Amino acid sequence: MPEVQLSPVVLIGDVVASRASTDRRGLHRAVEAALADTNDRVEHLEPLEVTVGDEFQGVYPHLGAALDAALRARVVLLPHADTRYGLGRGTTTTLDEVRGIKDGPAWWAAREAIVAVEDQAQRAALGQVHTAYRLAEGERDEMGTAVAVDAALHCQDHMVGSLSARSGRLLRGLLEGMTQRELAEAEGISPSAVSQRVRADGLAVILRCHDLLRTLP
Repeated sequence: MPEVQLSPVVLIGDVVASRASTDRRGLHRAVEAALADTNDRVEHLEPLEVTVGDEFQGVYPHLGAALDAALRARVVLLPHADTRYGLGRGTTTTLDEVRGIKDGPAWWAAREAIVAVEDQAQRAALGQVHTAYRLAEGERDEMGTAVAVDAALHCQDHMVGSLSARSGRLLRGLLEGMTQRELAEAEGISPSAVSQRVRADGLAVILRCHDLLRTLP
């Protein structure tokens, strides 16, 4: 059978409650630094860039890369602010190269996804959900991947959102390939204390979920 050519995946992100920040300039610098770091680590078709207000966007060749970028950007930014993400698979069009105006089904699907996240945030029980994935109309999903990905994201988001500041830093370090000994030295704690947090806070589970999700085509 001929190989099916999958459409790219658009990622739209924004900063939660950014207007409440007392240091808007510092927050903007932190966002730009986080996006640059993510762009260096994750394969992309179009890099993550700040667009208007507190929103940013990028385009990825496959779903796994988009999911990888979303988690990395969120974890890097957590000391400064929380962020939410909408991912959409479909075709894309550039209406204006100079002004960077994008259009097409993938963008509409990503926008639908991030609106769904915003709506869910109004319910206390789903307040930790920060990422959603949608398929554009006409995109095939014979294996039900979209539903399975959303289910995994609900669990991953809840675990990440429940982490303490220190455990969040440990998760970032692990995502960047640091060893537990290196993390212990950076935090000024013992390697056994790092190991205990990795187990007790589910960091190993988050990493395993992330490793599986980023293999998705």
